[in-house]
Amino acid sequence: MYILPLTYNADTVPETKELKLPSRIESVDEAAANAEAFARSLGLTEDAIYAIDLAVRESVANAVKHGNKFDETKRVEVKLAETGSGFEICVRDFGSGFSVDDIPDPTDRENLLKANGRGILFMRSFMDEVDWAHPEGGGLLVKMLKRR
Repeated sequence: MYILPLTYNADTVPETKELKLPSRIESVDEAAANAEAFARSLGLTEDAIYAIDLAVRESVANAVKHGNKFDETKRVEVKLAETGSGFEICVRDFGSGFSVDDIPDPTDRENLLKANGRGILFMRSFMDEVDWAHPEGGGLLVKMLKRR
């Protein structure tokens, strides 16, 4: 794992933290532990930290499994940032990407017993904002915000 240097503000609270993780399932725990520590350093509530933990675990697991398909030559990039709005998390994979609109709604009656699509529902439930983008260079970028 390669961790980029932190940027500090005047109070020595980290403003951003970036992780470059291999595409293996152990990266999920590593990303979640870093997100929790970062959120605690910002003084977020236990409820917010719990929501962030679940969203980070889901998004990184999706990046490893569905995005990069466990290909350890492809990394998962995680950026944690304090913004004026709250705590922002960006997770990027380098797979072929997908369209969120193509994922069936797991709350529709016909999809209730299907296993796919729940991660998106979870992330949207735990975080205040969730957006997806297809960045230059390929892959998929998930950007999530937990307001203070």
